[in-house]
Amino acid sequence: MLTLILDSATKNMYIGFVDENKVLYEKYYEGANDHAKYIVSGIEEALKSLNKKVKDIKKIVCGVGPGSYTGVRMAVTVAKMMAHFANIPLYEVSTLAILASNLEGNVIATIDARRGMVFGGIFNKGKEVVKESYTSLDELKNNPYDAIVTDNDFKVNPFVAIENASLVEEPMLLVPNYLRDTEAERNLCK
Repeated sequence: MLTLILDSATKNMYIGFVDENKVLYEKYYEGANDHAKYIVSGIEEALKSLNKKVKDIKKIVCGVGPGSYTGVRMAVTVAKMMAHFANIPLYEVSTLAILASNLEGNVIATIDARRGMVFGGIFNKGKEVVKESYTSLDELKNNPYDAIVTDNDFKVNPFVAIENASLVEEPMLLVPNYLRDTEAERNLCK
């Protein structure tokens, strides 16, 4: 079963394709707030290299954040549209779980949220051990952990991502997990 795994919530966008127990394609795109420019062409490039079409995709697994406000929206929007228009089952998974997916034990996964804060949580084999939140790294370190991974340097285990993904019953209702209001929303409430 050809599965697309997609995440754009960090500065490193990930596009992967797996079939049963084999990784067929993986690519990391280091971005500069420009994932929108590469996400669709990246999927097209992958399909072309695999000699596949969108109709061959049987499942989409999408990282839904937390992370960059615009970045999270890119993968979620593309996944929703593909799922809706090509009638492909859509699954959601935490971007933090994706970051931690390739490491063993209790893994602190963090995404820089600026001003000394992170979006973070602790995961073990993709399962949430300490609830993801907008917090400080020091706060997360108050819990038992074996490793730390950041959005700067991570390797995805697509099978852990797939295993921990949840079916989205109505793809068009999928919303990103931002974990905090945008800066514009915070300024509006002042």
